[in-house]
Amino acid sequence: MQEPYGEVFLVNKPYEWTSFDVVKKIRNALKIKKVGHAGTLDPLATGLLIICAGKKTKSINDYMGQEKEYTGTFVLGATTDSFDLEQPIIEVADPAHLTLDQVTEACKALTGEIMQIPPAHSAIKKDGKRVYESARKGIEVQLDPRPVTVSTFEITRLELPELDFKIVCSKGTYIRSLARDLGEALEVGAYMSKLVRTRIGDFNLSEAHEVQEIVDRIKAEKEANS
Repeated sequence: MQEPYGEVFLVNKPYEWTSFDVVKKIRNALKIKKVGHAGTLDPLATGLLIICAGKKTKSINDYMGQEKEYTGTFVLGATTDSFDLEQPIIEVADPAHLTLDQVTEACKALTGEIMQIPPAHSAIKKDGKRVYESARKGIEVQLDPRPVTVSTFEITRLELPELDFKIVCSKGTYIRSLARDLGEALEVGAYMSKLVRTRIGDFNLSEAHEVQEIVDRIKAEKEANS
């Protein structure tokens, strides 16, 4: 492989893989150290993950700063400590009385420039530690609200207790926190049962490849050049 090597890979992250699992797999195939991802996807989320290798790692912050688009499902009437399926489900209140208008209005209130508290079960660092490490030990961590922009919060299906959504948002927005805040606004609780990242800036999930496809291509190119 000739230097300076640089490449950007658009990956469809598999369910239950961490973002670093994908980095590790591609790093091992390339056999170079400089490989990183441009924006974490939780293990239970799927969809577009940008992997930068070689000199392209200098562009990671540029990609991370771009607008994101997600689709997925919230479940109303219950919650979890992580606001997704990582933790046990806790029943809160029957959402059967809710109307589409009520849910739509609650979504509108979470649209625009808002202050959002990240979930305790997240990879944010506080005092040098990932906060999810403390959360999993039952240690309460106080996180400060921070400004994010939710430019679109659209309901694409409402069949209670489920709500399908399309969300377009800025860097640093936690969709799980939107589930929490929506559940609190409607006084019934909510958690995220599915999340797919469909776009980062001008890059779309339709352009992404499966991890094994990318690994196979890297190996084939190495063999062809050896």
